[in-house]
Amino acid sequence: MPARRRPVRAIAVAAGAASLALAVTVPAQAAPHKGAERSVLPTGDGWAAAEGSTTGGSQATPEHVYTVTDRAELIAAFEDAGDAPKIVRIAGTVHGNSDADGTPVGCEAYQQDGYTLEKYLAAYDPAVWGTDAVPSGPLEDARAASAKQQAAAVDVNVPSNTTLVGVGRDATIIGASLQVKNVSNVIVRNITFEDTYDCFPQWDPTDGDQGAWNSEYDNLVVYGSRHVWVDHNTFGDGDRPDAGQPHYFGQVFQQHDGLFDIVRGADLVTVSWNVLKDHDKTMLIGNSDGAGATDRGRLRVTLHHNLFKDVKERAPRVRFGQVDSYNNHFAVSRGSAYGYSYGIGAESKLVAEHNAFTVPAGLDKATILKKWSESSLTAGDNYVNGRRTDLIAVHNAGVPAEQLSEGAGWTPTLRTRTDHPLVVPVLVDLGAGAGKPLGR
Repeated sequence: MPARRRPVRAIAVAAGAASLALAVTVPAQAAPHKGAERSVLPTGDGWAAAEGSTTGGSQATPEHVYTVTDRAELIAAFEDAGDAPKIVRIAGTVHGNSDADGTPVGCEAYQQDGYTLEKYLAAYDPAVWGTDAVPSGPLEDARAASAKQQAAAVDVNVPSNTTLVGVGRDATIIGASLQVKNVSNVIVRNITFEDTYDCFPQWDPTDGDQGAWNSEYDNLVVYGSRHVWVDHNTFGDGDRPDAGQPHYFGQVFQQHDGLFDIVRGADLVTVSWNVLKDHDKTMLIGNSDGAGATDRGRLRVTLHHNLFKDVKERAPRVRFGQVDSYNNHFAVSRGSAYGYSYGIGAESKLVAEHNAFTVPAGLDKATILKKWSESSLTAGDNYVNGRRTDLIAVHNAGVPAEQLSEGAGWTPTLRTRTDHPLVVPVLVDLGAGAGKPLGR
């Protein structure tokens, strides 16, 4: 009898620990976001706390606090007063694909030079065009011109010294790509980002063995910027999931690129308490094996207490970056597409510790890690379905042709706390994402 009681007691202790931690981490309160617009990154909270601080628009004067309800107001707020500290509050739903009054528009609004999808499909059907060359000619030119029109609406540039924060529990940006590009000191919190879709994907019959549709736009891009804190947001595809896309020429008509990418020499970024869900290509840290000149010594990123739910791959895929990924929950539902979680890329220095994975029975745990290039990593104290699992050893046993070596060559120090992986699913699932209390 005592032997049977021990597991039950262990579960009770773990549940008690989770409840205690949750009471501290995710307090119940009626107005969870009061004062959040002037919050700054806590001292020691990941790489964005190094080499100075990340304060966003916390010092904004009253005339530089804006509440916006549509794309035009959002852009005007960002452009007002240059790089002076500013707080931009999202109220309700902002549509990227919209007219001057904020009314949503369809893809037809951007079509140029006679482009239609039907004409494009007819012109570049492999039976007509072949499979040896990327599309060119009048219909491809029309597609590119149409795509340029959409990009002018979808891409929205965020200036330095800005806090972008959602008001209440339902602030949403649909169909816009927020570009944190070549700036510094930006905070993004409490926003649901949905369905940043490309109306005009390009067909490339030379991409892979069977060709592929390639699209633009991520919900959020940190490009060449420093000191960025992204906290308590939700990223997904909304009503246009990848799984529901049609197939043309035998391949999925892919209208989404990534959810959230950190690229082109971006540095000192903390990503905390977000939900990234229901997507294929989720997150890149470093976009190219050939970008060493800009990326070496940069791409220092911390990921903690994020929920990666039913994402197929790139959670994240890392190149060059000195990345600390801890206390995240990776949840895979039965029947959802799954390729891998961590992608180990060129010269990456990934530390993946104290994370929790909840996966269906039968999923090959060797695929949690994927080796893309010769790099080392640290991957200790991770739990899969409640059991401590040596991810590197499991990978090397299951994928003998792609051996991973252990030891990222550095030890993270910028952590405000580390939770036990057994309580991470409870803490993260209840506390991560937009509309949740923002206190630690």
